[in-house]
Amino acid sequence: MIDINSWDWDTGEKLVADTGGWKDKFEWVEEFQAGPDGEKVAAIVKSGEGEFSVCVNGEPWENTFDKIWHLRFGPDGRLTCIVQTEMEWTVAVDGQTWENTFGYVMEVKFSEDGKNICAFIQQDGQYGAATNGEPWENLYSDMTVFAITPDGQHTAGAVRPEPLGEGEIFKFQDGCYTVAVDGKAWDKKFVNVWHMTFSPDGKKLAVEARSNLYDYTIVVDGVSWSESFPCVWEPIFNPKTGAIVAPVRTAGEWTLAQDGKIMWDRFFVQCWHQMFSPDASKLAAIVAPKYGRWTVAVDGRPWGTTFGDMVTDAVFSPDGTRIAAVGKEDYDWSVIVNDTVWPDTYDVVWRPVFSPDSQNIAIKVEKDGLQTILMNGRPWKRECEAVWDPVFSPDGSKMLVRSIENGKYHRRILPITEITG
Repeated sequence: MIDINSWDWDTGEKLVADTGGWKDKFEWVEEFQAGPDGEKVAAIVKSGEGEFSVCVNGEPWENTFDKIWHLRFGPDGRLTCIVQTEMEWTVAVDGQTWENTFGYVMEVKFSEDGKNICAFIQQDGQYGAATNGEPWENLYSDMTVFAITPDGQHTAGAVRPEPLGEGEIFKFQDGCYTVAVDGKAWDKKFVNVWHMTFSPDGKKLAVEARSNLYDYTIVVDGVSWSESFPCVWEPIFNPKTGAIVAPVRTAGEWTLAQDGKIMWDRFFVQCWHQMFSPDASKLAAIVAPKYGRWTVAVDGRPWGTTFGDMVTDAVFSPDGTRIAAVGKEDYDWSVIVNDTVWPDTYDVVWRPVFSPDSQNIAIKVEKDGLQTILMNGRPWKRECEAVWDPVFSPDGSKMLVRSIENGKYHRRILPITEITG
């Protein structure tokens, strides 16, 4: 993880860039991205016919490209995007491209500290992954999803080792997908392979797989659970014990299983997006206690408050005593904390952010086209054209707010009392 202690946490306001003036300098300006420490703001810009670049704090990169997309700051503050030049695609990092180019780059993932950048690539009709520009030695005829270890040292993908013709239905039923780790495929094949998760130390890999036309299970390092189910969802690892927990369907209902054994005594219409508290003493999931109603269940016990459209972005507090989530009912988005809904609703609500001491919750929200920061249910006094997810200082007494107001990008360090009162 990035050490935010080195950031400038002195209280104050800094005008970083007049982003409104960029429209006069370029033919068009795409969506703005703010650096994690707030010191930079960037956007893809069109500088001429068939010429694209990236503007950072008002200054464009020296290099231009035929096409650019997926502009993102990594956790360490480096700015990356997927670029095309002369029909070849690669990744540019702070304006410098990887040495290797590819037929296409689909997705980019970062290690937790941002030092390693991994990409989902295609080259000459073959698929795989590349880390810091270096592709797997072995590529495959298809790859549907990919994952990386927390440190970004290893990558995995759901691959099809051999080509499959349109009419080869029996080959499909026999199993035509498997998992490749750093380019090396498992021996065992499956009808399908979906989401995969590395253990926190990166030494194990668990995936959801379809064993045959009717049975699904979790596979760990190529070895399937002895139990199978009518369906399963993405597995996770217990950060303390290494046990694997996944949502499973049985007898027409959903619950959680650990290492193949049912662990909750309560069953639901749906159960997914499970998560452990930081100390792994609690296990929560987003569930549907009845059809069309959504909530959070903790250790198998659902909250009483439900939402008709969805519940998403659930997160544990650092001390594990609280869970904050986002719920949607019709067109209104709300914040719910430990089964208590904050009073106001919004057009959009983003993922909740807890302070290090777990006492405060800050969230980016939008209403009537304007965005602001909500803390403990109280809105910041400013309404902005754009804000980014808030970041608490290490001691929790201050907050980094990145915003665009009247066409100007500001970096602010606020005492949390400016919002909480």
